[in-house]
Amino acid sequence: MLPVSHITYKAIQAMKLHHIVFLSLLPPLLSTISASEVNIIKGLPYVDVDVDGKSIRIQRIQDVNHKLKNAYTKTSRATPPFSIQPYQPISGIETVSELDVIDFIKYEVSENEGLLIDTRMPKWYKNGTIPGALNMPFSILAQEDKSPFIEQIFELFGVEKEDNTWDFTTAQTLLIFDNGPWCQQGVYAMKHLVHLGYPKKKIRYYRGGLQFWQILGLNIITPNNKEEQ
Repeated sequence: MLPVSHITYKAIQAMKLHHIVFLSLLPPLLSTISASEVNIIKGLPYVDVDVDGKSIRIQRIQDVNHKLKNAYTKTSRATPPFSIQPYQPISGIETVSELDVIDFIKYEVSENEGLLIDTRMPKWYKNGTIPGALNMPFSILAQEDKSPFIEQIFELFGVEKEDNTWDFTTAQTLLIFDNGPWCQQGVYAMKHLVHLGYPKKKIRYYRGGLQFWQILGLNIITPNNKEEQ
């Protein structure tokens, strides 16, 4: 049997050797980490879409230390009216995720087969919205048949009118969103659309809204100049 002192010496030498090997590998490992991107999902750093003839890139903010500094940092709001909305507030209308919104913009909005609808009031929309979104404040739909804008809005949505009856055969699919899970504007808009006859199967709901979109670091644009934020 070898002396304990000899075994200890060999063990220490082996530990030193492993330590040196590990340290030699550390710089390239750290450089790989620092150079990596904040992807949407693994292998997908961004999505380029064409909206109204303009190319828009949807991606996450690359600064891993970035924090929100706007109104969406607020956690608590008076309830009512700012109640937490159910995951599926209207039976028959599908609730979707951020990845579904991105796919919707890429495959439906870009191909003029769907519309992404921001139901917030105009001043909020002008401060920034999800790329490709149109502003249709929920308050306009609240007027229902009395609103002079309903016919114009429905025409934009691809709805036709025959003998004072709406025909939704060619109506586009709508993806509705608002501020977030505590906001009711999108829910009100969907209720009014359904009341007017819009098929539930042609409506989707992004419950996360602008708050969740920005918490995940996804970029927004200012509608007037299409600049990214």
